[in-house]
Amino acid sequence: MVGRRRSTAPVHLRHLGPERCGRPDRARRPHLGRGLRIVSSSPQLHGFDDGQALAEALASAIAGQLRVAIETRGEALLAVSGGSTPKRLFELLSQQDLNWSRVTITLVDERWVPDSDERSNARMVEALLLQHKAADAEFVPLYVEAATPEAGIAEVRTRVGALKHPFDVVVLGMGPDGHTASFFPGGDRLREALDLSNTAQVLPMRAPGAGEPRITFTLRELLQAHTLYLHVQGNDKRDVLAQAEQPGSALPIANVLRAGRQLDIYWCP
Repeated sequence: MVGRRRSTAPVHLRHLGPERCGRPDRARRPHLGRGLRIVSSSPQLHGFDDGQALAEALASAIAGQLRVAIETRGEALLAVSGGSTPKRLFELLSQQDLNWSRVTITLVDERWVPDSDERSNARMVEALLLQHKAADAEFVPLYVEAATPEAGIAEVRTRVGALKHPFDVVVLGMGPDGHTASFFPGGDRLREALDLSNTAQVLPMRAPGAGEPRITFTLRELLQAHTLYLHVQGNDKRDVLAQAEQPGSALPIANVLRAGRQLDIYWCP
């Protein structure tokens, strides 16, 4: 079932393009390749009445893009976000009918904790996404056995460097402070992570609001994805997006909104 479009006051997200109900995604532009070539476009807002309808539509859209990648080049690369928001999405996506043995899954970012820790994003992916039909997918975690992300960064870079970039699908989330991936306000390497001239694929990150030290893909790497989704729930998150679209906004998510590339925002109250 696809969620119904919600009526929306025009004062919010007025620059994000029309709000639409979730439908199968239209044809996408070709992969960007190794060079960073962003195609100008406006973010599109897909509004739903509840989290179930949103998760159903987004799971279907993601699966469709993975099928296209498999048909086109024989395999697909997916990066997902952690936190509590995508739990229902992971459960539904894991049941989508596609050749999961040709799919590699990794994380947009990760807390520097092993998957035995309840706060591990990898732990949630393993418990909810790598189940049912998606149990055949390959999973590449970002955490390695090292005391700190700085100590483990070389091994992580080798691991992610072996993936066949760019990503076919990236699913971002967003926190109430406007962070996405591990681009936290006040992050010690935030400027470096957001710098589109930085060719590093992953960076360590420490920030007051991050809790544990983190490891994150850089903005440049995420923006090169063939298909980019932003999954947010709650009116408070929509208000944060409205703040982020204002000229000069310092919220980290603003760097995604103003990147000038196709972005599909899936939102519900």
